[in-house]
Amino acid sequence: MHETELHDLSDDADYAASQLQGSVSMQRSDSVKTSSSAEPEGAELVYLKDNVTIHTSQLASERISGRLKLIKQGSSLLLAWIPYKGQNSNARLSEKDRNLYTIKGVSFSDVRSIRRHTPTLGWQYIIVVMSSGLAYPPLYFYSGGVKEFLATIKQHTFIVRSADDANVFLVNDFENPLQRTLSSLELPRAVVANGLSASTSVSASHSAEKQPIDDGSVSGDIASLSLYNGRPRPKVHDPARDLSIQVLEKFSLVTRFARETTSQLLRESLNNGYGASERRDHGLHHHDYSDKPSPDPEKAPEEVPVVPDPLEFDKLSLVWGKPRQSPLGSQEWAASLDSEGRVIDSKALKKRIFYGGVEHRLRREVWALLLGYHAFDSTYAEREYLRSMKKLEYETIKHQWQSISAEQAKRFTKFRERKGLIDKDVVRTDRSLSFYEGDDNPNVNLLRDILLTYSFYNFDLGYCQGMSDLLSPILYVTEDESESFWCFVALMERLGPNFNRDQNGMHSQLFALCKLVELLDRPLHNYFKQNDCLNYFFCFRWVLIQFKREFEYEKVLRLWEIFWTHHLSEHLHLYVCVAILKRYRNKIMGKQMDFDTLLKFINELSGYIDLDAILRDAEALCICAGENGAACIPPGTPPSLPVETSLLFPQQDDVL
Repeated sequence: MHETELHDLSDDADYAASQLQGSVSMQRSDSVKTSSSAEPEGAELVYLKDNVTIHTSQLASERISGRLKLIKQGSSLLLAWIPYKGQNSNARLSEKDRNLYTIKGVSFSDVRSIRRHTPTLGWQYIIVVMSSGLAYPPLYFYSGGVKEFLATIKQHTFIVRSADDANVFLVNDFENPLQRTLSSLELPRAVVANGLSASTSVSASHSAEKQPIDDGSVSGDIASLSLYNGRPRPKVHDPARDLSIQVLEKFSLVTRFARETTSQLLRESLNNGYGASERRDHGLHHHDYSDKPSPDPEKAPEEVPVVPDPLEFDKLSLVWGKPRQSPLGSQEWAASLDSEGRVIDSKALKKRIFYGGVEHRLRREVWALLLGYHAFDSTYAEREYLRSMKKLEYETIKHQWQSISAEQAKRFTKFRERKGLIDKDVVRTDRSLSFYEGDDNPNVNLLRDILLTYSFYNFDLGYCQGMSDLLSPILYVTEDESESFWCFVALMERLGPNFNRDQNGMHSQLFALCKLVELLDRPLHNYFKQNDCLNYFFCFRWVLIQFKREFEYEKVLRLWEIFWTHHLSEHLHLYVCVAILKRYRNKIMGKQMDFDTLLKFINELSGYIDLDAILRDAEALCICAGENGAACIPPGTPPSLPVETSLLFPQQDDVL
């Protein structure tokens, strides 16, 4: 969400309606002594603020404005946010959508922290983080009042400013500063020195391994690699990598850490991009969570009976999950086009791709359609014309950063930071593939150039770690710099919110995942609730980079093109998450895994998940959930750009 676009309220129906109702200014606790008729008996309204708004998407028409309240009831302080009623101008948002966001009487005893954000441009907003790890969507204060809101809370409950971040306020936190910091981040024992080095407990099988700390230099990179077939290869069990994953997943809750501090901490030690197939190549043995006796009885909790799956999962898949088909081939592809190159039936084509994927030699052409770079009804000539025009546009954008002189760069901090981060990330991305391996590989240089150009094309978002993982397969498929760039732009229109500064995109997806598990497997949901796992950070990597590191490379390509069809649901990736969790539910619940054990277990599934079976399960779950499943997913949850109605690059009418 670009903060520079947040000023124009002329098309904001919620704001207009709230203005008609009249804005009730902030009322401090000493001036609000009487109970509102709308509050429970014996409750005292101590704070009330109108025009507090939730942005369900980037569209102004999908913002929901409401009234924020603080209510004192006995010794408890409660938070409530109620959307305004009767705003018929927002036709795209149903009453069910509004109710999904309603906050009713949340006790501050269940709140962990409040994050305040005060941008130079745009509105102030807060993010309320619960003790469970879940966070409510950002609440935007259109007419100010964040300072008074926090002051009122301070009068009625214990709240302190975090020693690590002046914009984070910890609620009911009575621990010493060190314990407070570790607890709020849910980290294992971690000591960060000079913003770089860290130590954490790892599994017993790896504790004897001495791993060098990567200092970011070339020699440091080489030192952290082992030799494999004459070529440098990474050590597969790298504690720094394991910590990187945990920190990235667990810091995702706190916006500044997720975007800035985490990037700084992990910049030198982030996994260098070797994925599932490389883990197999290097002899990584999957941890056995079967009933083998453990040498350490303390680390092998006795397995307990597991509540049965209420959906009888295997039978569900047999009834609704269709078998996978062979990939779409050249003959079928040619038959799906008319004489001028238009797709005859886009819905049928996407359904065919959903069940079988695409042969690799066709992917360059098909992916451009699935991503919205080309329209399904465009002709051969129109597509060629668009390619030529977009290539010129790409070169213009690329020249902007290429023309920056050394003297300019000295005075351009943001450019230096982004360039440095990109330079380090691209040399660690998919280097085991022949397409990217070797010194001075031109494709690695292309990866770098495209990401730098994108940081200038979308300067507000810039570059974040994880983006190289999303671009790499696109460049691998298209083998063309300009076309890769524009396909990546199209993909980021959908997944860009995953990398937003406020992490709203990730929060909304993890929130939706929580609701889907509650709908489709209540016993598993209750287990996660009892074990403080409702934050779903163990699924963070799955969602952030779309399972890029969970499957072999070819399977990732097939999975992505299936996602991009939007057949059945544009949020199929969330049903894939549920399907994986349900496949391993007996192991998770039977072994009584806590959060740290579960996170480790999920990470080590990489390379060992049966993609065809999971896709079949996910399809069955999606059909079974139906409208109830769709209602679990808040409007605007990424990816939220249907290809049908939102073509990214409109075709020219005067081609011929």
